[in-house]
Amino acid sequence: MIELTRLNGSRLIVNCDLIKYAESAPDTVLTLVTGEKLVVLEPSNEILLRTLEYRAHVLAAAWPEAATALGAKSACDAQKTVRDIEHQKSKD
Repeated sequence: MIELTRLNGSRLIVNCDLIKYAESAPDTVLTLVTGEKLVVLEPSNEILLRTLEYRAHVLAAAWPEAATALGAKSACDAQKTVRDIEHQKSKD
């Protein structure tokens, strides 16, 4: 679960496993697997980072002995993904 902000400033908790995709045009619109749409203040790359951090936390809790390796890999993967997204945006 990740915490996000609606356009009116109210906070909400979203089950990131239900996010089908996120669009930024210019507001960030999340489409859930249920078809529901949520408009939030956070940019899509921030949502991606929060999702990756949440999943790393879940895995670390499930396998404590692998927490260090998973944390390092997740951080590296998250940075690469954000760089790829930013590179793609600069090409558009």
